[in-house]
Amino acid sequence: MTSALNGFSATQTAISNNIANINTPNYTAQEVDFSAALAQSVAEGDGTLTDAAFAPTASLDPTQLNGNNVSLSEETLKETTNGLKFQLASQAASQQFSEVRAAAVVN
Repeated sequence: MTSALNGFSATQTAISNNIANINTPNYTAQEVDFSAALAQSVAEGDGTLTDAAFAPTASLDPTQLNGNNVSLSEETLKETTNGLKFQLASQAASQQFSEVRAAAVVN
């Protein structure tokens, strides 16, 4: 769960940087795609990722006339989707902690 929350946080940082640089000439949007690495790690039974999995990579989206390839509509959609995923993962982590706490009180 921690790896997922870290990935969503890194994604939010990349989105924020992209929006902040929307008018910067020749700025290349950044993306964080940790989902494949997380899925493989979970399948192997670990579920933890190194910091390298959260490193942003350059977007391959087409550029505008000023060389910038940030699309505000795309970034807004990514931000909304990422925020919902983060919220869901946070609620799942909170539920897990509540169950552990309840089990500790019973014993």
